[in-house]
Amino acid sequence: MALVRELLRDYHPRDFAVELWDGARWDAEPGNFCRFTWHVNNPAALRAMFRSERQAALGEAYVCEEFDVSGDILAIFPLAEYLAEKRFTAAEKLRLASLFLSLPGKSHEFDLSAKIDGRLHSKIRDRRAVTFHYDLSNDFYQLWLDPQMVYSCAYFSSAEDSIEYAQREKLDYLCRKLRLRPGERLLDIGCGWGGLIMHAAREYGVNAIGITLSQEQLVLAQKRISAAGLKSVCQAWLLDYRETAQLGQFDKVVSVGMIEHVGESQLPEYFHQAYESLGTGGVFLNHGIARAGNREKPAQSTFTDTYVFPDADLVPISIILRCAEESGFEIRDIENLREHYFLTLCQWLRRLETNAGEARRMIGETKYRIWRLYLAGSAYYFQSGKLGLYQTLLTKNGKGESPVPLRREDWYR
Repeated sequence: MALVRELLRDYHPRDFAVELWDGARWDAEPGNFCRFTWHVNNPAALRAMFRSERQAALGEAYVCEEFDVSGDILAIFPLAEYLAEKRFTAAEKLRLASLFLSLPGKSHEFDLSAKIDGRLHSKIRDRRAVTFHYDLSNDFYQLWLDPQMVYSCAYFSSAEDSIEYAQREKLDYLCRKLRLRPGERLLDIGCGWGGLIMHAAREYGVNAIGITLSQEQLVLAQKRISAAGLKSVCQAWLLDYRETAQLGQFDKVVSVGMIEHVGESQLPEYFHQAYESLGTGGVFLNHGIARAGNREKPAQSTFTDTYVFPDADLVPISIILRCAEESGFEIRDIENLREHYFLTLCQWLRRLETNAGEARRMIGETKYRIWRLYLAGSAYYFQSGKLGLYQTLLTKNGKGESPVPLRREDWYR
């Protein structure tokens, strides 16, 4: 307990309690509502403070059940960030070292990290990275996603909206921004389980093609398209974004939650491929996560890099926009929906927790804890503004003539 008190000496307000493996307890500061209890089940959880990759080490300590949280897991992230970023003076290190040496026990070991080789962002490595994340289990994703299985930021009118309603609103918002018209050809880069292409074909009369690198997503998307009677106007392909030339030209292109996998070095190629896929007067709507511009890129692998999204690269929106313009696109609109992603992640998290027993049966306790931590941590990063979710509307103009009307009434009808 002396070690815990030393680690948290400057942390205020301390709106949580700490309970150690021997039953010792330190209550929340007087006058503060206790939002959660940090259960330190193993001294190894405290040793994580001195690991070089401290953020990942804290995540691993939770996954290994070296510590647990009772109460709202979302509330622990300000504390986790404080501990991950804490810098110790020489005097503090000496004091802490003597306390650490007296701790019993040792760390648990587990290895569920992504082991992906090959050249970074080569086609074969990208497919392996996507497979690691998205081919986990279609049944697992169905536990906590909406019925259309839309795995991206929803669009809320209020925090009380259901995830089903907010995801339908998001799909329609994308279609209205694209100003889809019957008979147009639409390409969806990174189509997931087909929710957007099915919606666009059914509600807007377009001929839609979606591409994915996930075999599991492809099989289910094709099954859902067939069941909906949309095979004549809606298709899903197993295809890399760098291979879209074989599909011909499109009137509109959309990409939702895929740019995070591209990598900064490949952004020029990504936008070039989208540009070449469009005819003159075409529109590209890119929807994706970006790191806040005032945050440095992590110098070391994070917990999410290692156990959830291998090779993901969250790039500031300023860099994304520069690459889009250099590819020939004109930027017509940009909207940050980060509050909407916070609300989305909160609903996903609660749905996963509600179905915890079934999730554990499907993927095991360790992976369940990885995903619970990932969803909660992501929600915190959007809530705090460390991440943004940007919808960027881009046009391929001909002789300066833009396909975008003067006003946007049709977006908000």
